[in-house]
Amino acid sequence: MKKRWFAMLAMTILTAITLLPLFGGGDAQAATTLTYSVFFPPSHGQAKAGESWAREIEKRTNNQVKINVLAGGALTPADQCFDGALKGISDIGMSCFAYTRGRFPIMEVLDLPMGYPNGRVATRVANEFFNKFLPKELEGVKLLYIHAHGPGLLHTKQPVTTLEQLKGMKIRSTGLSAKVAEALGAVPVAMPQGQTYEALQKGVVEGTFAPIETLKGWKQADVIKSTTDCSDIGYTTAMFVVMNLKKWNSLPADVRKVMEEVSAQWIDVHGKAWDQLDQEGREYTLSLGNKIVPLSAEENGRWKKAVRPIIDDYIKEVSAKGLPAEKAVKEVENLIKQYGKTYK
Repeated sequence: MKKRWFAMLAMTILTAITLLPLFGGGDAQAATTLTYSVFFPPSHGQAKAGESWAREIEKRTNNQVKINVLAGGALTPADQCFDGALKGISDIGMSCFAYTRGRFPIMEVLDLPMGYPNGRVATRVANEFFNKFLPKELEGVKLLYIHAHGPGLLHTKQPVTTLEQLKGMKIRSTGLSAKVAEALGAVPVAMPQGQTYEALQKGVVEGTFAPIETLKGWKQADVIKSTTDCSDIGYTTAMFVVMNLKKWNSLPADVRKVMEEVSAQWIDVHGKAWDQLDQEGREYTLSLGNKIVPLSAEENGRWKKAVRPIIDDYIKEVSAKGLPAEKAVKEVENLIKQYGKTYK
């Protein structure tokens, strides 16, 4: 009799445990699966930083959220990544504001050649700037955070140390870096990083403006011979991590809180990664026998003078749209000084 009673009790308990999730009891909840489109190749340090962000969110939400990271533009190409997240083709997207030039007039101030010293400064400046201005151009999505590379430098097949040598050269560039190339007398050729290696290899372009990390991260050191250290006019390329607004609003409040907390912490993860990648790029290109050539003091002054109209034109053009361009430029200049003291 006792054996039968224990058997019936065990069966009752087992049935209750099995049915518990169906009635909302306990901790068991159906996981929400999100897709994350990243334009960097999977092996790139910034794709890995995005991957670690996703895994951290999964961990802190006890797997209430699962994030499938699709790197290398597998889900949406680099220049369609923002629209992909906006329209729900992906739930989350990481790419560059510069790939859709003119669409983000206020955020484009971040890409101006203002002399960013490193990636941590550029990344901190970008996030604080957004939080102060909250531009309407990003109201259609949930912006999780921004990161930005260290100073964009000139990488070429032949050494360039003067404006005269650069004149007429076809230089791969994107967004406002195209204006930098043009201001220096070169011929800008717009294309994303994923197409640059082949373009250099085949002679479609003679050089590229990019952070030095691309020489290893995108293997571009294999197809260039020289880097011109023009960091005093160093621009950055600000990169967004955005989420479809409808999907964001559908998440439970506790999950949204976790995602915001992790995103705030990953600002420095990406900034440090950019600086580490720049160092690796520098070491890699030198290991191949490529040169890093500095500008003379006189030439450096010429390059700074040449690109200043880009900043002035930006103020004029964006102000004409009724946007606070001059205020935005001054804010970025001040933030570079502020964070430049902290992250040397």
